[in-house]
Formats: sequence, C-alpha cells, structure tokens
Amino acid sequence: MPAGSIIAAAAFMCASPVAVDGNTLRCRGFGLVRLIGIDAPEMPGHCRAGRICTPGDGRAARATMARLLKAGPVTCTASGRDAYGRILARCSSGGRDLSCAMLAQRQAVRRYSVIFCW
Repeated sequence: MPAGSIIAAAAFMCASPVAVDGNTLRCRGFGLVRLIGIDAPEMPGHCRAGRICTPGDGRAARATMARLLKAGPVTCTASGRDAYGRILARCSSGGRDLSCAMLAQRQAVRRYSVIFCW
C-alpha cells in the first residue's frame, strides 16, 4: 500500500520496522511513522538552531526503540500526517504501546498531544 493511502484512524501492520530515532520508525511500504504524544532526544546534529529540543541521548533513545520493536509484531493506528509528511500514529510492539514504553523507559517526554498510558 503506498504511503499516500493512509487515512485517519486506519490500522496497519508495520513490516520490517526500523528505529529512526526515539519517536520515529520506518515501516516497509508505509515510510516514516511518527509516534503520537511523545518527543525523544534528537540524534546528534539534528536539533536545528533556535529550536528547543528534548534533552538526553538520541542514540540511547533510538537503541531503546530498536529493542522495543524486537518484541513485534508492530501494529499502528494512523491519525493523519504531520507537516513533514510522516504518518502520525499510536503503535504497539508485541502488544505494548511504544509511546508509553518510551515514557516508562525515560527515553521520551510527553509532547504535542495528550495520550493515556495504563
């Protein structure tokens, strides 16, 4: 399915997930998926001048995301796209919500939208 075919509230399986950073993953056939409700530290050199970026170690956040993705399968529910064209979604791996897991691991902070973690 081409990336342009994702519509609001559409569920999809993320095939061959790759951690791009602590809040973004790449899914084969869908492209980049930005997790809703969290912001993780940027990878070195990715925090643009004048922007307040989440403090922390971007490499550690990406490594945590990569570990979480291994619990698979990864399923997502899209709710739209951001200004960069990425799919905005809540995703889970092995039944565990990735946004909530990143918060619990202290590798991300709550930002941009309200999410509830149980």
